[in-house]
Amino acid sequence: MPVNHLLVIYLISLLLVLLPSFGLAKLFKQAGRESWKAYIPFYNTWIMQDIAQRPKHWVFWQLIPVVGWFITPGIFIEFAKVFCRFSFLDHTAAALVPFFYFPWLAKNKDARFIGPEGVKKHRKPGWREWVDAAIFAIVAATLIRTFVFEAYTIPSSSMEKTLLVKDFLFVSKLSYGPRIPNTPLSVPFVHNYLPFTNGKSYSTLIQLPYIRWFASPVKRNDCVVFNFPAGDSVIHRPEFESANPYYDIKRRAAAGSQEDQYILNNPETFPVVSHPPDKTDNYIKRCVAVAGDTLQIVDGIVYINNKPGYVSPTSATYYYFRTKNNVIIDEDFLREAGIALNMESGMPDFSPLGNNIYHINLTLDELEILKKLPAVDAASITKERIPTNAEPERLFPYYDKAHEWSVDDYGPIWVPKKGSTITLTPENYPIYERVIRSYEGNTLEVKDGKYYINGQATNQYTFKMDYYWMMGDNRHKSQDSRFWGFVPESAVVGKAWMIWFSYDKGPRWKRLFKIIK
Repeated sequence: MPVNHLLVIYLISLLLVLLPSFGLAKLFKQAGRESWKAYIPFYNTWIMQDIAQRPKHWVFWQLIPVVGWFITPGIFIEFAKVFCRFSFLDHTAAALVPFFYFPWLAKNKDARFIGPEGVKKHRKPGWREWVDAAIFAIVAATLIRTFVFEAYTIPSSSMEKTLLVKDFLFVSKLSYGPRIPNTPLSVPFVHNYLPFTNGKSYSTLIQLPYIRWFASPVKRNDCVVFNFPAGDSVIHRPEFESANPYYDIKRRAAAGSQEDQYILNNPETFPVVSHPPDKTDNYIKRCVAVAGDTLQIVDGIVYINNKPGYVSPTSATYYYFRTKNNVIIDEDFLREAGIALNMESGMPDFSPLGNNIYHINLTLDELEILKKLPAVDAASITKERIPTNAEPERLFPYYDKAHEWSVDDYGPIWVPKKGSTITLTPENYPIYERVIRSYEGNTLEVKDGKYYINGQATNQYTFKMDYYWMMGDNRHKSQDSRFWGFVPESAVVGKAWMIWFSYDKGPRWKRLFKIIK
């Protein structure tokens, strides 16, 4: 953790215990203690615990980064009790606005010191027991979810057959260091929209810069959960959001798509919603290239720094094959042979094309199974290859059609690395434009063939963050970096760690507690 981050944390901790001191000083005097002790940070909370006869080790817990922010309100609540304040409203005010509450309490004629003995005589109503327990559970769960691990559900088939739809995962926040929320004012356990009302679940009244504690870089080939970088603006309808990105719609509309032009011209029906970086939709992909790598895809094979990249044994791709002697086969036949198939997604893993020709999605192990089936003509098996120049406007960085890239033949492209400097050219400007402008917060303009960054004429730029290239294991069914570019380190949520449950018409028992590789 950088020293400046640590200083900010302890400055906040210091203010939490110091700002209420003006009211605490008068209350200390009522309790028979010297008022000057209220002005010494953390010593004042020690005295408060002593007055309330509560465990003094709580004071040391205050010194734990962030955790201490949640301990301090507890100390304030216990101190309020010794002045005969037991209402839910009192305790809420003591916890959330102690710098207003304690000066008010010191002037309140109804506030009287009853000491710890008086507190013991008080009995909370049953509903308060439940409310207090619920608040404690919410605070504890929020801390765990923010700093340790978070539950995540696989929504799409982009990572099959490594991860399946309705796999329930634990995502480790400690693997790359916990990220402080950019928008701390949000409803607990809800990501970006509220249930039922479908409104935003957060407020942008307070927005923090990117901060990550105990940062560790993403490793090549990790399965990573991250905030969708191009999801800062989306059309807020179920069939759109990040599944049909707003920027894709704008590009198609500019290319002449009347359907997309209609969508953009009807904002009442297709409202555009903006999200801060930590509230864009969560994605999960495999990191195939890290900062400083050069990536290229040739005939569907990923090369990293001119060497073939790692291929997960559960990575799948599409093939064509023919059966012998006009034999007809179906998905049940293939499943019995040991080939897993997802037939419910928009692009099924298996489909007959006529004339005994079939289209199938396979891992390398499943490919070997297919080759050995007596009904299959092994010599006819060919890997599907997406032709170059197929929908080039969909591919990042949205070059004109003269650039013959496809999802199977792509690049080369260099992944930005923190501290590295590039020279901007007409060729690489579309590649790094969004990084410089949107992810790193600069102004970037081109005037008369010259580049202006933050108003200064320059063709040099030094990156402030590391970036990553993410791709799904199910290469032909994945919306990934080939379509929207780099993932900044600020968007990384955590590492997919373990499948704790999996369900498809019943539990998938073999997948429970499986470590993700």
